Amino acid sequence: MIILDGKKIKDKVLDELRYEVAKLPLKPNLVVIQVGDNEASNIYINQKQKMALYIGYGFKHLKFNADINETDLLLEINKLNNDMEVHGILVQMPLPSHIDPSIIQNAIDYKKDVDGLTDINAGKLLHGKDALFPCTPLGVMRLLDEYNISVSGKNAVIVGRSDLVGKPMAVMLSKAGATVSICHSKTKNLEKYTLLADILVVAVGKIGLITSDMVHDGAVVIDVGINKCDDKICGDVCFDEVKNKASYISPVPFGVGQMTVAMLGVNVLKAFNMQRNM
Repeated sequence: MIILDGKKIKDKVLDELRYEVAKLPLKPNLVVIQVGDNEASNIYINQKQKMALYIGYGFKHLKFNADINETDLLLEINKLNNDMEVHGILVQMPLPSHIDPSIIQNAIDYKKDVDGLTDINAGKLLHGKDALFPCTPLGVMRLLDEYNISVSGKNAVIVGRSDLVGKPMAVMLSKAGATVSICHSKTKNLEKYTLLADILVVAVGKIGLITSDMVHDGAVVIDVGINKCDDKICGDVCFDEVKNKASYISPVPFGVGQMTVAMLGVNVLKAFNMQRNM
């Protein structure tokens, strides 16, 4: 069993980006928008700032009161869309309930959408066109690639069908040659599907959902879940059980979460180059 070390690969990716950015005549700039004062959001934004500054990006954190209305927030996004010195825009989720996240996400210029979540970028992914893709599934694919895990011809099972992870993950694995199944809350006899998986990606946010009897010997297990377990963080997979059957397994923390941050760094540079070459 080999543990997929997301932190090691993240450090490698960030060093590669830092080298590339040092050669640029201009500095790529990332803006993160936050509405309200969600504690988890503060932590995630701090991680993104550390990543950006390490690579050499400019970083700006725009924080608005939780009672800002949707129209005013859209005006702020439009200013950033029209600012030639801003190359990446990210709206930190969650948003207050009176603001529609889909409307806000799609207000971002797709060329600056470093989360890869606009309908335009999602459509480009589906149709095999180059674009900015969601960071977490992109990170999973990079992790598989770094460990030379072949995807082509394999049975891949994804548990979770979110727009953020499950759906784009399915497209990426399918493009890489896997036969893909997507499971979700309505799936009956979940273990019937997970036992067929050569590559199992779990992204539902449910502690201990996947146990050792749901995984076949030698499977590659990717745990995308991030859950609070008392005073620590744990995933959707019972790691201590499943690691004895898996050939490769990603831990939580220091697995896919690290890769998500790394791929945000990749997307900022990609967005910068796309805008420069227009």
